[in-house]
Amino acid sequence: MPLSALYQPSLALLTDLYQLTMAQGWWHAGMHRHEAVFHLFFRRPPFGSRFALAAGLEPALQFLENYRFDHSDLDYLAQVRDPNGDALFKPAFLQALGETHFDCDVHAIAEGSVVFAHQPLLRVQGPLWMAALVETPLLNLLNFQTLIATKAARVAFAAQGQPILEFGLRRAQGIDGALSASRAAFIGGATATSNVLAGKIHGIPVRGTHAHSWVMSFDSEPEAFEAYAAAMPGNCVFLVDTYDTVQGVRNAIEVGQRLRAMGKRMVGVRLDSGDLAYLGQKARKLLDAAGFTDASIVASNDLDENLIESLQHQCSQIAVWGVGTQLVTGGSQAALGGVYKLAALRADASQPWKTKVKLSEQAVKTSNPGILQVRRFSRHGKLVGDVLWDETQPEPTTWEAVDPADATRRRAFKEPDLTHHDLVRPVMRQGQRCAPAVALPDVAAHARMQVQALHESQRRLTNPHSYPAGLEAGVYDRKVQMVLRARARR
Repeated sequence: MPLSALYQPSLALLTDLYQLTMAQGWWHAGMHRHEAVFHLFFRRPPFGSRFALAAGLEPALQFLENYRFDHSDLDYLAQVRDPNGDALFKPAFLQALGETHFDCDVHAIAEGSVVFAHQPLLRVQGPLWMAALVETPLLNLLNFQTLIATKAARVAFAAQGQPILEFGLRRAQGIDGALSASRAAFIGGATATSNVLAGKIHGIPVRGTHAHSWVMSFDSEPEAFEAYAAAMPGNCVFLVDTYDTVQGVRNAIEVGQRLRAMGKRMVGVRLDSGDLAYLGQKARKLLDAAGFTDASIVASNDLDENLIESLQHQCSQIAVWGVGTQLVTGGSQAALGGVYKLAALRADASQPWKTKVKLSEQAVKTSNPGILQVRRFSRHGKLVGDVLWDETQPEPTTWEAVDPADATRRRAFKEPDLTHHDLVRPVMRQGQRCAPAVALPDVAAHARMQVQALHESQRRLTNPHSYPAGLEAGVYDRKVQMVLRARARR
């Protein structure tokens, strides 16, 4: 389902005001049609991880396809005032804005790909004002979903292949936050969601049985389980911790035996409080002793990847993980620090590119100049390393990744058995899609393959090993020279 089916047709005002004031400034200076290249990237992976999972591309492309300023947008902008009380935007500028649409080229790394710091998840090339106007919405769409997909990949790593149910709708940041989180969590490794609207829109499997209120609405827990089994005999995962968890498991077993006599199966029991390791082990013994060896133990209760990993180490016997708040909100990290920076500019296609660099007192915030591509090296299906290079320059004769944080750390890729491919590929030409949309299950399958292609030491949750990803030596040397010249002019 496209974004336009969920929101009003025009979302062009989903931007920061300074994008529009700069656009008018470039228009006034006659620069708005200059050709620019912007890169969208993050500086540090989230959650102490060494990688992130790219997500949010398809919604971003849908947004760009429908990018227009309608009459109501222009009417609103016409009444916006500056601090002196004058109209902030000139009528001629608003007329020009209303006559245009998104007409840039877009290159992107495929959704579900493993990505690293400073790599362009998205590269936008086209008229300066239009490429800049979409900065804020693109960051909004890609930052959050990349954050949640990465969190889900960490949860999936901790779950060791066991199913993950995304249960976060009630704790998510609003309707769109919930829908976006369900989509991204599915990319990252969740197998199903409790969010029925996300199931309808994105085709994600939906799961759920009953809450404590179901049990509390009856005079006794056995009566509640009996009534649920009568109503939903094929969907019985009984929530057993409303009163006494161990007794709740025994009550579930009694109802499960009656289900079995009817030719039905008790799917499992759910634990939502208490010592999950102890209760999981106790429940497993009771279920097995009663012949319910195929009944799963589902756990919820504010889980995240670290708690799941701990419960796995304790042999908790939990087989399905319901993860809510900590997954759909990002938990310990509220946002991905993605940015969108100008990397090259020229007056028109007949002129050479002028590469651009943004300086900072913090080295990590100094941007990388040029029109950048990511070359990924692999060996027998395993990822070996990445090199960030400028594709407007001749290809290097030797490939070497220079760590941007420590130039003495370099990794040369010269082994004869290495294969490679470039990640940043065209997805739009002059605002029109030039690559087919990828179905969400295929994106999720790609993500699983990508994470598995990393060495296990690079996936681990605590102190993961670094992955060789850096600048091509020529790009690094040019950046250093540009920084030195810029600092000398200050």
